[in-house]
Amino acid sequence: MYRKTTLKNGLRIISVPAKEDQAVTVLILVGTGSKYEKKETSGISHFLEHMYFKGTKKRPDQIAVAETLDRVGGIYNAFTGEEYTGYFAKVASSHFRLALDWVSDIFLNSTLPSKEIEKEKGVIIEEINMYHDNPMSHVELLWTKLLYGDQPAGWDIAGNKKTVSAIGREKLAGYKKSQYTAPNTVVCLSGNINEKKAIIEVKKYFGGVSSKNSRPKAEVKEMQREPGLILKEKETNQTHIHLGVRSYNIFHPRKYALDLMAAVLGGMMSSRLFTEIRGKLGLAYYINTASAYNSDTGYLTTNAGIDNGKTDLAISTILKEYRKIVQKKVGEKELKKAKDYIKGKTTLYLESSDAKASFYGGQELIEKKIMEPADIFRKIDKVTSSEIRSVARDIFQPQKLNLALIGPFKEKEKNRFRKILKL
Repeated sequence: MYRKTTLKNGLRIISVPAKEDQAVTVLILVGTGSKYEKKETSGISHFLEHMYFKGTKKRPDQIAVAETLDRVGGIYNAFTGEEYTGYFAKVASSHFRLALDWVSDIFLNSTLPSKEIEKEKGVIIEEINMYHDNPMSHVELLWTKLLYGDQPAGWDIAGNKKTVSAIGREKLAGYKKSQYTAPNTVVCLSGNINEKKAIIEVKKYFGGVSSKNSRPKAEVKEMQREPGLILKEKETNQTHIHLGVRSYNIFHPRKYALDLMAAVLGGMMSSRLFTEIRGKLGLAYYINTASAYNSDTGYLTTNAGIDNGKTDLAISTILKEYRKIVQKKVGEKELKKAKDYIKGKTTLYLESSDAKASFYGGQELIEKKIMEPADIFRKIDKVTSSEIRSVARDIFQPQKLNLALIGPFKEKEKNRFRKILKL
């Protein structure tokens, strides 16, 4: 379904043609994010992403940048993670050349105007405030802080108010030069494209990108020896938690068993935790268990918004389900349901051109190899109940357990939660 083309400068093009689509997506991914930053410039990856919408020589201001695709009803945006930054445009297939010209222009020719940099500091600080004001978002930030502490893996992707305020044009330009290199970049084209012509067009735009290697990220230090707990006091109508364990990175062969275990525990509306916490006990509106992977870190977590007065019961119930999956194998019927769920969700997700671009391009960027959905489904189908139980025994251990919590609780109440935090 895809073709990989590598330019002389090391830039990779992943093309995923789909003649049945009416849309095309152009996605540029760069292998850099918050894990590649220094403490004094925390948030610079995210800041640079914002600045790519502020103007180029061809499109001199943010209105000109935005109107280009607004005029054809295009969808466009950018995003920053811990290990990647992405820029994309999705348009009707007849506007492919416009989308490619637009994405390549902001990626290669953004002028980073100093006046806009100063204004954008205020915008990003308000974005930070927004996430901190929203306990559902804030508790996720606390979770990574709890796991990794004061190192790049534990810092907020957006940075903090102090570091954002200190970032200027020179630092942004230097970071761009260091990280936005050809070997560190993947251009993914997906949808109703003429593949041969599209690849030729990409070569014209990106053939001159620097072939230097980018700066590597710092090694993540895992230092946990006992259950971890972080509590943020906030007057909320419900308590928001992330409760889970350290697990595997994206290269680990057991990640498929971990994904299935997450689905069984809390990935579906008929999953164990959804049924128990919401259906039977009525303790939460939202509850979900998921696995998360990076190249060097990974975890499984259950997140939920809980009745303040029943937080202890909810935490105890989640831990009870963790223990149960360690003690007893998942039944074949339940395992088959989880397998069919993951395969079905993946199939539906990959119906759109932007999802395909993300799926194929993301694998190439982070893993340096690509698996087709059918290959992944075969891996999933091979997972046994015994393997899931073995994974559960491996990860559900006290020294890997963590709880991040936001709610109307005083700091002194941490001991109360520590007593519950047992496997």
